Amino acid sequence: MSGEHVRKSIEGVVSYLQEHPNEARSTDPAATAIWERGLRFKAESPRGALVVSDMSKTMGGEGSAPSPGWLMRAALATCAATLTVMRAAQERLELTMLTVSVESESDSRGLLGMDDSVHAGPLGVRMRIRIGADGASEEKLRQIVKWAEAHSPVADAIHRAVPTQTEIEIA
Repeated sequence: MSGEHVRKSIEGVVSYLQEHPNEARSTDPAATAIWERGLRFKAESPRGALVVSDMSKTMGGEGSAPSPGWLMRAALATCAATLTVMRAAQERLELTMLTVSVESESDSRGLLGMDDSVHAGPLGVRMRIRIGADGASEEKLRQIVKWAEAHSPVADAIHRAVPTQTEIEIA
């Protein structure tokens, strides 16, 4: 799909939501993790999307699929890339290249509950973005990336404390 198609699609959604602001807020489709075996899970969406996770052999898994932590980094990378393409389309720029790489540093003692002062999640996250577009200044490309990062739902969820509720049902 071209940048023009993306731009027109976004303009259509913006126009609709300006006329119907009550429809901007919605419940996102659930991701349901289903235990397969060991530390391997498949997560399904109501529309049939499927993602599989597993832990490394050193952690007791089979190493047969990416870990949940890697899937989080992949979600951050793809969300940042998606928003970058969307913003470039809004700005009428045709990107010639875009790669987003996300890495993190973690301390396994938190995950394993060995030290309550150590966080279970990443200690830090680093995102590297390589972007190019014919006829675009370096400053313009930096503005597009900064806008994308500021509007990425995944980055937002990582950057701020999102209220979370857990309901437990005993089967």
